[in-house]
Amino acid sequence: MQCRTFSTDLNKTPLMEQSKNITTEEGVSLDDPGNFINSELSWLKFNRRVLEEAMDERQPLLERVKFLAICGSNIDEFFMVRVSSLRRQLATGAVKARPDRMSPSEQMEAIRKELIPLIADHARCWYELFPKLSSEGIHINRYSDLEEKQKAHLRRFFEHEIFPTLTPLAFDAAHPFPFISNLTINIAVVVRITQGNFEKQMFARVKVPAGLFSRFIAVPEVENDKNTERSASSKKTSRFVLLEDLIASNLDMLFPGMEVVASYSFRITRDAEIKAHLNGADDLANQIEESLESRRTGPPVRLEVDMSMPEHIRHMLADKLGLPSYLVSEIEGIMGTVDLWELTRLDRPDLKDAPFVPSNPTFFDKEKKMFPAVRNQDVLFYYPYDSFLPFIKFLHQAAQDPGVLAIKITLYRIDAKSPVIDALIKARRNGKQVAAVVELTARFDEEKNIGWGHTLEHAGVHVVYGSPGLKVHAKLCLVVRREGKEIIRYGYLSSGNFNAVTSRIYGDLGYFTCNPQVCEDISTLFNALTGYYGKQRYHKLLVAPYNLRREFLGRIEREIERHKEHGDGYMAFKNNGLTDMEIIMALYRASQAGVKIDLNVRALCALRPGVPGISENITVTSIVGRFLEHARIYYFRNGGDEEILLGSADLRTRNFDERVETLFPVDDADIKSAIIKDILNVHLKDNVKARRLLSDETYERVVPSPGEKELDSQEWLIENRGLWHGYF
Repeated sequence: MQCRTFSTDLNKTPLMEQSKNITTEEGVSLDDPGNFINSELSWLKFNRRVLEEAMDERQPLLERVKFLAICGSNIDEFFMVRVSSLRRQLATGAVKARPDRMSPSEQMEAIRKELIPLIADHARCWYELFPKLSSEGIHINRYSDLEEKQKAHLRRFFEHEIFPTLTPLAFDAAHPFPFISNLTINIAVVVRITQGNFEKQMFARVKVPAGLFSRFIAVPEVENDKNTERSASSKKTSRFVLLEDLIASNLDMLFPGMEVVASYSFRITRDAEIKAHLNGADDLANQIEESLESRRTGPPVRLEVDMSMPEHIRHMLADKLGLPSYLVSEIEGIMGTVDLWELTRLDRPDLKDAPFVPSNPTFFDKEKKMFPAVRNQDVLFYYPYDSFLPFIKFLHQAAQDPGVLAIKITLYRIDAKSPVIDALIKARRNGKQVAAVVELTARFDEEKNIGWGHTLEHAGVHVVYGSPGLKVHAKLCLVVRREGKEIIRYGYLSSGNFNAVTSRIYGDLGYFTCNPQVCEDISTLFNALTGYYGKQRYHKLLVAPYNLRREFLGRIEREIERHKEHGDGYMAFKNNGLTDMEIIMALYRASQAGVKIDLNVRALCALRPGVPGISENITVTSIVGRFLEHARIYYFRNGGDEEILLGSADLRTRNFDERVETLFPVDDADIKSAIIKDILNVHLKDNVKARRLLSDETYERVVPSPGEKELDSQEWLIENRGLWHGYF
């Protein structure tokens, strides 16, 4: 186990000073806080777009349910990460500097105003989907509405399977308020004890066991049940009750001799900050592992309660948890909607997006060796439209090839049954030198990554656990192979994780190359990550936190100067987030100079487009659709000598200053042309799933102009998958 310090050169570029204090003809400074959208509010706007997909009746029904689950999960994460950060700032006074200069209290108030209607619309969407599911034969019933035979069956199931796992906890003067785990469903129970003339009402809490049982408990069919008739379309009928409803309906078993007066569901969200004190390199894994407990026990940041819960119980819970009223949400319907993912696994292809077979270049057929193909030609893959199997095949061939000497890889988010891990272990067993840089601080994947790190170490792989305070987010793989008297390096660079599961749902670019300079740069970066390497020099790669900011700003400046001379400046970026103040001000300067800029930013965007005198030459769109847009593409026209950068980095401050990131230029003219024509431009022309950001911070759907055909970029890419392989 190793953890190394990554040596960097963080000298600031003078471009930042050029951007400061520049004013428009109206005397407005570029760094005026009104020129920047608050990133927390931008995140909520993004989640609103996710919810819109759940509300879109053009979507297949279970796809709408999926988006509702994603929206709920995103809201959970927003509280765990963003609201908790603001609460810490309020408590400590350690306020983070922001381009919009909103104070933590101002942000909390603005967030509250955005969240109230978002949560209400989220609940309303469930009530719209509920009867539609029922009409398609997917019923979520109340236990009280079931037939007696069904109740009896479920009560027996409860008694034998669920009841033994439950632990009712009383809380009163003699019993302290019980600890409530993060994101678990709980039941507040009111019980009454009567002994003669004596009567006492008490409270208890029952935790709904998470992970032990499905949230949706299947209800058995019974003969002659008039409610189990199939729909007119003869679709398969599925009937469920919620786990918490089943428990609440059988609480008499938990409280014998008492009267169960009432029960109410509630749920809390806790601060997810990992509180590790990373003072040294040697104990990074141990510290992260130990600090994971702090996430389970972190301070509460939200309380969700059932709408029916009386006010005095709600206030009592909030008081015990130390939460103000604005962090208490009344939930009408189902809470913990992330569990709706369970319904999307039902065997109902008629209610889901049509499946498709990803493209696979013919020269990567199963029996063919990949090294000769990659040696002769750079190869671009665009997932999920392309299959991820060629990369898996590449690793497995490398593991078995007698000429391969070494494999190096960065691992950020890894799937549960990873074929990548299997290949690395196989390579080590076959005598290859294998090194893996495993990022332990990938949020919510820390425990999983620690486990994979131990697995690889036990197999003899050289495992390095990143660098304290500097997250390794770059997605790189290097294979070193002896070919005759030469040592040839094969590189693979990507915007996405080496994850076979997310490769089917995330839009990511992967790139094979044998370019000697690129592969030398990859090797140099691995040396910096696994050893103590001095000041790095890179031929092709843009690497954060070493030279990425300086190089990226230099390209924006180049486009500005070109436009001043020739009037043909143009840039187009596609990424996940744009919040870095220095980059935004440089783009404002470019817009002021007349450079046309098209931005396709999936989620957070702090840049305010369309402001006269500042950003009227900038357009911003966001695509939320079937696949999560995760690719990073940066295009600079550069006077006709077009440049494309691909890689792992978004345009957020953390990507430039707090992470190891890479962007790389695409030198192959045919691949560059294919990226521009068949990928980037297609996304920029989307008029079905795209929303346009307006200067007032709102988003509006992009709709076709009169006579213009509809273009859903993701559907177009499915239909034309592999088109970018036409240069072979």
